[in-house]
Amino acid sequence: MVRIKSKEEIELVRASSRIVAEVLKLVGAMVRPGITTLELDKVAEEYIRSQGGEPAFKGYGSKQNPFPGTLCTSVDQEVVHGIPSKRVLKEGEILSVDVGVKKNKFFGDAAWSFPVGTISVEKQRLMEITEQSLSIGIGQAVVGNRVHDISHAIQKFVEANGFSVVRELVGHGVGLALHEEPNVPNFGKPGTGVRLQNGMTLAIEPMVNAGSFHVHVLQDGWTVVAEDGLPSAHFEHTIAIIDGKPEILTKA
Repeated sequence: MVRIKSKEEIELVRASSRIVAEVLKLVGAMVRPGITTLELDKVAEEYIRSQGGEPAFKGYGSKQNPFPGTLCTSVDQEVVHGIPSKRVLKEGEILSVDVGVKKNKFFGDAAWSFPVGTISVEKQRLMEITEQSLSIGIGQAVVGNRVHDISHAIQKFVEANGFSVVRELVGHGVGLALHEEPNVPNFGKPGTGVRLQNGMTLAIEPMVNAGSFHVHVLQDGWTVVAEDGLPSAHFEHTIAIIDGKPEILTKA
């Protein structure tokens, strides 16, 4: 069931989302060759807790294999859910950072991809197209449209530019839970899916591969990688539909 939020509840989602945006700005400024993803993770957790929030991803998942980090840090062919580690970032890589925050029982969620030093023209284009596809998808989040109007707009733009959208992973509702209904795929048939209404809060998140859309999960049970080994990019915002239009809650 899709949960429609009151104005007061949207403000609580906004408060958590503001911390998310600040974390991405803080971490993004630190991304450079030579730093480890674990160092970024530590800074992120300290900042979230200093703002009265909790890292939403830490401990998420099954009791047998809970996610161990505050951030998901995914490098190059890692699409999402990369685990922070002592891995040193190298010149020319793409780092995708995903972060969620819980504060006062409500969640915010966003992701951004960053260049590590100077990257290739093709990687730069991959990042630009993915970021643009997020904006295009958000533009479809208006009252009267349906969820798959968002999905179709993202898919059409990405594929027209020679890239592919990951099929196995989707955006989602967000609010009292990190993942709520409805699912928001990055591909689909326009005019289908749940009808969009005021008070909906959604995490829209295109995950775009330079090559094939096929992915698989590594033995750690979390890290999703492109099967062909080509790079991937990931951009995400939490939005609310207010007065018929989308408002980005995770904008710095």
